[in-house]
Amino acid sequence: MPTGKSKYCSGNVHLYLFLCLKTKPIVHTMKPNDFVSAYLPYAMETEAATGISAAAILAQAALESGWGEKAPGNMFFGVKDPDKGKTGKGQLIVTTEYLKNPQAHHLFPEVISVVWSDKYKKWKYTVRDWFRKFDTPAGSFLEHAQLFTKNQRYAQAVANGSDPEQFFREVQKAGYATAPNYADVLIAVVRTIHRNMPSEFESARGEVENFELPGEEEMWEYLPAQSEE
Repeated sequence: MPTGKSKYCSGNVHLYLFLCLKTKPIVHTMKPNDFVSAYLPYAMETEAATGISAAAILAQAALESGWGEKAPGNMFFGVKDPDKGKTGKGQLIVTTEYLKNPQAHHLFPEVISVVWSDKYKKWKYTVRDWFRKFDTPAGSFLEHAQLFTKNQRYAQAVANGSDPEQFFREVQKAGYATAPNYADVLIAVVRTIHRNMPSEFESARGEVENFELPGEEEMWEYLPAQSEE
């Protein structure tokens, strides 16, 4: 991956989960074809359960986990643990959040630092917080997909779940993330997914220009918002 600044630095959302706190492009050791081979069976299970395209599920997982490089405890989507570890289904992970309020320490079990970000005009929190963990990728994929199927705001997205590109457009309209090019980035990712599908999915393949995922500093713009309440 090129090492220059990502072209996807725009938008405004609050949450970016990452394990390395240095600002640098994500270097991926898992290639797209390896990612598809490893996780397509789990995505197919989720498609059967929810009607959301396996390719769309894989594309979101690839974007949010950096092609599987950042999926501790099979957590591909940065899902918070509402039970805060009490049920054994959570894990404490270092994460960065960008918030408007510099006095939001009560939201997290541990605050490591709070500094002002001139770039994003928000307070940058480095914290430890509770996130879900799963026995298998299938659990992560299914719980993430159910975020859409159980939430009325995503009804139009679910109605277009079999069409990945329209699904991403509707997810963006519903406010999943506020990066203005959210759908465009996911469409580029899903076309790469399609190109690396097994031969029986040949009809879904297509040419796609080379692109790079957003870098670590920008990735938080493509993930769900953290409530400041």
